[in-house]
Amino acid sequence: MSTLTALPQIYSYGHALDRDDSKIGLMRDSSDAADDAAELRRRFDTDGYLYMKGYLDRAEVLNARASLTERLAKEGVIDTSHAPHVEGFAAPGGGYVFKPEVTNHNPAVQNLLYAGRLVEFYRNFFGEEIRHYDFTWLRGVGPGKGTNPHCDLPYMGRGTHRHMTCWLPYGDTSFELGGLMVLEGSHRRMDLLEKYVYRDVDTYCENKAADAANAKAGKWSFSGTLSHNPPIVRNKFGGRWLVTEYQAGDFLTFGMFLVHASLDNRTPDRLRISSDTRYQRASEPIDERWVGANPPGHSVAGKRGRIC
Repeated sequence: MSTLTALPQIYSYGHALDRDDSKIGLMRDSSDAADDAAELRRRFDTDGYLYMKGYLDRAEVLNARASLTERLAKEGVIDTSHAPHVEGFAAPGGGYVFKPEVTNHNPAVQNLLYAGRLVEFYRNFFGEEIRHYDFTWLRGVGPGKGTNPHCDLPYMGRGTHRHMTCWLPYGDTSFELGGLMVLEGSHRRMDLLEKYVYRDVDTYCENKAADAANAKAGKWSFSGTLSHNPPIVRNKFGGRWLVTEYQAGDFLTFGMFLVHASLDNRTPDRLRISSDTRYQRASEPIDERWVGANPPGHSVAGKRGRIC
């Protein structure tokens, strides 16, 4: 291992990642090309992602964090024996928490995500007017496992396939607290992805009793997971797991075919707070599960039956 990537031991989904330079590395920071849309598109085509360090206003991100932690405290996700709540101490026994509702009617978050500098970024990148999903994926991850390797298309592939995910951390995020990581070059490995990535988690076989029962209960027959073992995925795909330590004001954006996962939260008591949002060209079709005043999402209303 060289000093270039002299990283601490990093874990993802309970697995220690190999620290050899051929298997792990640091993300490329593309903030130097923030005003050069052509160069951003070139890097995106090459890398499959854009890491925009410090692109957003740090104070605005931390203001949004404060609004979220107050709401999460009321939901029992933040340990209220510690003050102030913005410090983000996880409630005892808390693990993975999915709370999209705390972003609703929340001006600090809505303005950060769907107005101003972030919208300007995607408008410039796409070179035309954009549209975003109305659903906001808000996660709080306490000490424990992160998210396993997957691509996003199985969860949102009924419209265009050229939309992009924005992963945004609400606060400084060390390797210990964890953060998103991406698998280098995986977006080009359609030989390995094709049979996986075009499957829809909300499509089910009407003529199979177990699938139909799952759908009626709002469950999946296919979870969209690629693997529970990040080291094995890397060995299969090649490339490196690319990581970074995030600061408030950073965001990471990538396409639907890039394999990604998250690091485990190895802190004793802190909550990692982040959101996933999606942006696309307004001229292209959009997935109906994620738009409107009350998007159906993965509920029963979002299921689609077929004969298998």
